Amino acid sequence: MEISKETLTALISAFGRAHHSENDEPKIFDDFLAKSMMTKETYNFISHSMANAVGFFNPDLAASKPDEASALSYVMRVQSTPITLSRARYTEDCLEHLIFSQGCSQYVIMGAGMDTFVFRKPEIAKKLQIYEIDQPITQEYKCSRLGELGWEIPEQMHLVSVDFSKDNLAEALIKAGFNNKKPAVFSWLGVTYYLKSGDVLSTLEKVSGIAAPGSVIIFDYVDMDAFDDGKAAMRVKKMQEILSRAGSPMITGFEPSGLRLLLKSAGLQLDEDLGPDEIQDLYFKGRTDGYTAFEHIHIVKAKVI
Repeated sequence: MEISKETLTALISAFGRAHHSENDEPKIFDDFLAKSMMTKETYNFISHSMANAVGFFNPDLAASKPDEASALSYVMRVQSTPITLSRARYTEDCLEHLIFSQGCSQYVIMGAGMDTFVFRKPEIAKKLQIYEIDQPITQEYKCSRLGELGWEIPEQMHLVSVDFSKDNLAEALIKAGFNNKKPAVFSWLGVTYYLKSGDVLSTLEKVSGIAAPGSVIIFDYVDMDAFDDGKAAMRVKKMQEILSRAGSPMITGFEPSGLRLLLKSAGLQLDEDLGPDEIQDLYFKGRTDGYTAFEHIHIVKAKVI
């Protein structure tokens, strides 16, 4: 099957989780099934491509001619994966807490990509109705891959194909069986950077409009310093440059000081806004392998009012 740009982005994220699971200790987020979401050929293609990117991210290291495994480890640990691992860990930790403390029974993964939660944690997944939302072409790839693996989609897993440019999120969820009377956890990771600010706000409004009071949405965002050349960290500049080259530029950030009012206007109450220092303390403190929290990246938890 031909791999679209959107699907390749999801596969690269899965590759990062897989590389961490297979190579690092202690684990920040152990997605031991992520590698299964790729064929051997796709996995090797992404591996070689990421290793070759060391010349872009660290020319001095590249000049020393490291072997491919060392180059790959540098790119994954320093540049590519810290954001993916920390936001996934935070989201699933929050989800499990809300299941057992408040009886949450619905989990909506917006931009699910190659998410493996339902297969990786089946005993917890049985307590939920899980709605994986993504573009039709990405879900087509995932379904094809699950078929190749012989993995049966469990009855509590609902694949909801949504083209956000023309489909109504609320209507699609309700049609798939979502209960707007019961609290839910919404996960929306790795998306807000690439949308116009108005589209981010509109999506948040749609979530608060369909979700029962007390429901939670978790998303990440970049603060405005990332767009100030005098304040932006070098690896964030590198990330922005390579994303722009790939045709998916980062275009939107938010001021942390104004986030509470922004969320309130969308029908949400800010519960937690973790900045790089808090993320470092939670998931990366004491590590000596190159993993550190990414500058300018925040993880937010907000409640439907």
